[in-house]
Amino acid sequence: MIKRDLISIFDLSKTEIEKLISDAVKLKRQKRPSSPLKGKTLAMIFEKSSTRTRVSFEVGMYQLGGMALYLNSRDIQLGRGETIQDTARTISRYVDAIMIRTFAHENVVQLAAASSVPVINGLSDLSHPCQILSDLMTVYEKKGNYKGLTYAYIGDGNNVANSWIEAAGVLGIRLKITTPTSHKPSEPILQKALSMNHASISLHTNPVDGVKDADVVYTDVWVSMGQEDIREKKLKDFSGFQVNDSLLKYAKHDAIVMHCLPAHRGEEITSEVLDGKQSVVFDQAENRLHMQKAILKFLIH
Repeated sequence: MIKRDLISIFDLSKTEIEKLISDAVKLKRQKRPSSPLKGKTLAMIFEKSSTRTRVSFEVGMYQLGGMALYLNSRDIQLGRGETIQDTARTISRYVDAIMIRTFAHENVVQLAAASSVPVINGLSDLSHPCQILSDLMTVYEKKGNYKGLTYAYIGDGNNVANSWIEAAGVLGIRLKITTPTSHKPSEPILQKALSMNHASISLHTNPVDGVKDADVVYTDVWVSMGQEDIREKKLKDFSGFQVNDSLLKYAKHDAIVMHCLPAHRGEEITSEVLDGKQSVVFDQAENRLHMQKAILKFLIH
C-alpha cells in the first residue's frame, strides 16, 4: 500500500476525518482493546517536551498491542548534527511509524519525505493536526455531530488556530478566529482553506464579536513553548482576550468550552471557566488517547 503521512489536516479528506472520529469513538467504548498492531513499533521523536502527546501515543500503542519508543533529541544522533533525512532513513528501517513533536514544521516535512514508513506530526510550530482531530471527536460526543455548529477560537493565531482553519476548509464548518491584529494565523493556510468545500471562516479582533452565538468556544495559551523571551509583550498584546464568565455570556447558553492544555490559569482562561459546567477540557484531553489509536490504526498496516 502507498505510505500515508499525517503532516496537517489537509492530508485528510472529509470522509477520512469522519471515519477517524467514528473509529476513535468505538475504540473508546471498547473495554478490552484488541491488538490490531501486535508486533508493530512506533518511534516517538521529541524535540519539545510533552505530557498529553507522549502519554496518549505511548499508551495508545500499547493498548493496540504494539510498542512505542521514546526518543529525546538529546539521546539520538539528531541532537548531535545528523541530518533529519539520515535519521529518517535509518529509523524507518527499524519501526513501522514515526511520530515527531518539534519546533520547525519543515522538520516534519523533511522527515516524511525521507522516511519509508508513515510519519505523524505530533506538533510543530505551524500545525497540530492530532489535537484538532481529537477535538472534533469531543465535539461529536458532546453535540451529537460536528456539523451545523459555530466554532469560536479566541487567542493566538498559532499552530492550533492554523489546524482549526485547515479542518474548517476540509469539513466546510463555520469558524470564527479572533486574535489581536499582530497575531493572526497563517495567511497561506487561510487562503487554501477558504478555497475548499464552501468553508465559512472569518477573522475578528474583538472577542465579543468572535464568541457571539458560538456553540464551541476554544482557546489556547498565549505564550507558546519557545516564546518565553517575549512573554511580557504577548501578555500585553492579548489584554482583553481572556475567556471568562463575562465573555462566555455572549456565546450560546449551551456552548462548550475547550482548551488543548496546558492552561495558564488566569491568563487566557479563568479557573472558573476551565473548571465550570460548560468546560469539556478534561474529556477533550482524554480523547487524545482514543484519537491517537484511531490515527495509528489508520496509518500502520
